[in-house]
Amino acid sequence: MSFLKSPFAKEPPFSHGQAPRTAVLFCNLGTPDAPTTADVRRFLREFLSDPRVVEIPRLLWLLILHGIILRFRPAKSAAKYASIWTPEGSPLKVWTEKQAKLLQGWLAQRGYDVKVRYAMRYGSTSIASQLDALKAEGTTRVLILPAYPQYSATTTASLFDAVYAWAGQVRNIPELRFVNRYHDDARYIAALAMSIRRHWKTHGRPDQLLMSFHGVPERTLQLGDPYHCECFKTARLLAEQLGVTKEQFKVTFQSRLGRAKWLQPYTEPTLIALVKAGVKRVDVVCPGFTSDCLETLEEIAMEGRVAFLQAGGKEFHYIACLNDDPAWITALCEVTQLHLAGWPTQTGPDAKELAASHAAALALGAKH
Repeated sequence: MSFLKSPFAKEPPFSHGQAPRTAVLFCNLGTPDAPTTADVRRFLREFLSDPRVVEIPRLLWLLILHGIILRFRPAKSAAKYASIWTPEGSPLKVWTEKQAKLLQGWLAQRGYDVKVRYAMRYGSTSIASQLDALKAEGTTRVLILPAYPQYSATTTASLFDAVYAWAGQVRNIPELRFVNRYHDDARYIAALAMSIRRHWKTHGRPDQLLMSFHGVPERTLQLGDPYHCECFKTARLLAEQLGVTKEQFKVTFQSRLGRAKWLQPYTEPTLIALVKAGVKRVDVVCPGFTSDCLETLEEIAMEGRVAFLQAGGKEFHYIACLNDDPAWITALCEVTQLHLAGWPTQTGPDAKELAASHAAALALGAKH
């Protein structure tokens, strides 16, 4: 009878006495499956329906979302996605998948017998589907590792919500750990500094370095979200590593949505103001993004460049995200190791095979 049906009927079979297994789930925001209006509409519907992302009265927002935004925005956004799409697909997905594979290899080489998968908060390769797969493989411990260095309720907490929602449908929940932030991790900062120095070695130094982070409504700061403070700490530590003075760099926020006041200063108006102040060359880096994506490749490298040059600037450089930089993957590995502490993850035969199978990927990453 239906009223006797278990709410956990979808749970995979459990084998009593199975050996404990550990996994890392590396999570990013997500991306449409294709740069088409239909796919972008599906993605935006899920993304913008999240109450963590938009914190205004629910009924009012749903009327705006379905009555206005999802009618007009998808086509415009699809054109932007098309401008940065690669033969392999969305840059965000390509880089996130590669980072997970490289992290798997790095950990195996260091003697960790863990499975690494990647997941997206919105869209395909969902968190729930990957947790289902890990549980079906007998995983009993999962470390949730966000691709976001700075904590925000709009990103990190939303990701955790998805994990908790999945757990609510599971009888035998794996042991879970969560990495909240690593915005001030010395290895992450060093990887950023190394990437910028490498760019400067080839192209010289700019008049001004702009550190652009993804924006959030200013109201979130007033309500206690630590994101603003963590962005500024990342910027300060990075500036110290680079040896640049307060006058030589600026922190800005991009990707504003709607008319509400967001964290300031905004990136594009700052670029124009720099030109008016006599700046001829600007370099822009996006420390809060660990993978290049629409917000970095289109909004900064394309739109930001046009805004700066049309205002009279002479030279604009976008410095790529960390992507598969070996220093970044090493930093990510060490952050992971720190949070795996205390869990038995000693190397077994399977891990040795994984290390060997990933040797080629590691060598490829070291060349970049």
